[in-house]
Amino acid sequence: MRMWQADFYRRPVQDAGQTWWDLLICDANRSFEYMATCPQSEANSHWLVQQFQLAGGEYLPDVIQVFRPQSLSLMENAGRSLGIGIEATRRTLALKKWLQEKQYSIAVEQLPPVPLPENLWGEEWRFATLPAGDLVDEFQERPIPVKQMPDFLHPLNLGLASTVLVPGVVIYGGRQSMRLVRWLEDANPVSLRYMAGAPDGLVLDAGLLDRWIIATFEDEEVATAAKLYETRKQLSQGLHFLLIQPDDSGMTYSGFWLLQAEN
Repeated sequence: MRMWQADFYRRPVQDAGQTWWDLLICDANRSFEYMATCPQSEANSHWLVQQFQLAGGEYLPDVIQVFRPQSLSLMENAGRSLGIGIEATRRTLALKKWLQEKQYSIAVEQLPPVPLPENLWGEEWRFATLPAGDLVDEFQERPIPVKQMPDFLHPLNLGLASTVLVPGVVIYGGRQSMRLVRWLEDANPVSLRYMAGAPDGLVLDAGLLDRWIIATFEDEEVATAAKLYETRKQLSQGLHFLLIQPDDSGMTYSGFWLLQAEN
């Protein structure tokens, strides 16, 4: 499958009294790069269609990945005209690195986190760890209904030593287990992080800018464990996991996600 990563965004300052929009396109390893600029009066899906055709020629992509919510609608309209799928995802690593090199902002406005719907609450949860060398083997071949383990997040591809402890969160969902898993599948989890507060909590970053409160707690021992969880994420290049089980028997798994904290 041929895939691009693309950003179309208005410059924060005017140039020569005019507002400009920049389009940047690349592939996952940046062996292909394309950049174009237009005045705000031309910043529409028709202009994007023309640029996609110029950039790709006879080799248009099957999918274009977009991380910026402000450009998603225009990208979708242009993609629809050309029969190109548009994937909304924060994981446009090559594009973000290129933007940072050009000193362009990749910041996206953060929404306040909202509580997980009550009908999805699990029965209990805990922190866990697995050695990086065992992580893929432990879950790769298991018959888990929903499993997301992209290759670029495999510990070996991140260059992690096999002994590094990868942190994670295990949720025992009970009868709600599959309902929670299906909801998570639609939400598209990105990372799960500890946030100190009153009370403390675990916040799931999902989709392009959604944030969900997965759990809250006031216990000092749990807060200490949460801080250790965050420390371990720093040692694992942000890699962590989310595992959903119906119970603590260790016999059945409902869902598994490899996640990575954003820089």
